[in-house]
Amino acid sequence: MTKVYIVGAGPGDVELITLKGLRAIKEADVILYDRLLNEELLTYAKPGAELVFCGKLPNRHAMIQEHINESLVRYAKEGKVVTRLKGGDPFVFGRGAEEAAVLADENIPFEIVPGVTSGIAAPAYAGIPVTHRDLSGSFAIVTGHRQAGKDDDLKWESLVNIETLAVYMGVKNLPYIVSQLRRFGKSPQTPVALIHWGTYDKQRTVTGTLETIERIVDEEGIENPSMIIVGEVVRMREKIAWFNEQSVLQTALK
Repeated sequence: MTKVYIVGAGPGDVELITLKGLRAIKEADVILYDRLLNEELLTYAKPGAELVFCGKLPNRHAMIQEHINESLVRYAKEGKVVTRLKGGDPFVFGRGAEEAAVLADENIPFEIVPGVTSGIAAPAYAGIPVTHRDLSGSFAIVTGHRQAGKDDDLKWESLVNIETLAVYMGVKNLPYIVSQLRRFGKSPQTPVALIHWGTYDKQRTVTGTLETIERIVDEEGIENPSMIIVGEVVRMREKIAWFNEQSVLQTALK
């Protein structure tokens, strides 16, 4: 029976995919998969399944979004079971809602399979809880990379009142993010962490403050994909870091 599964594959560690997501991989006749995805998951595909790479780089796309949408519709109308495999969660900066809307317009049955998002998983692997009874009772996820002309849409004056911020895709815009947070009242001593390739064996973490983090990131060569975590919860890393990182980069928060 024709169906499209829009599946969140999790942040990288293959064991973080859900049972339902794994079943969707195993049942698929066609899997359309993204770049920031642990390709070990594709080894669970059934023999003969067609694997279609849809990876996107900032300035180069293997398949533009319109073609991805068209492919989902075409394969489904051919009577195939299709799994759209996306890193993290499909509804957290994953354009899963756009793909689902196209399928709905075409009256194609689909299911959304949530995934573990990197804004929670990457800091957890770095020993950083996004909430904490004593340190943070509020948590927000924020895009660090807006569409052209929309950089100022974010309400930074409101975001500074959130105790923990998880910023996705923000390394390139780190100076702007830091400047906006400081402009609207975040203390320069607010702790910040960047987690590179979170939950993978090659994970690396650097910590600093809003005053020092730009220099640290530049010195250590931290690039995307990285999660940026802003808030006092970053200090918990000193006590509960548990994951055996390939290169643990410690920076004093004092």
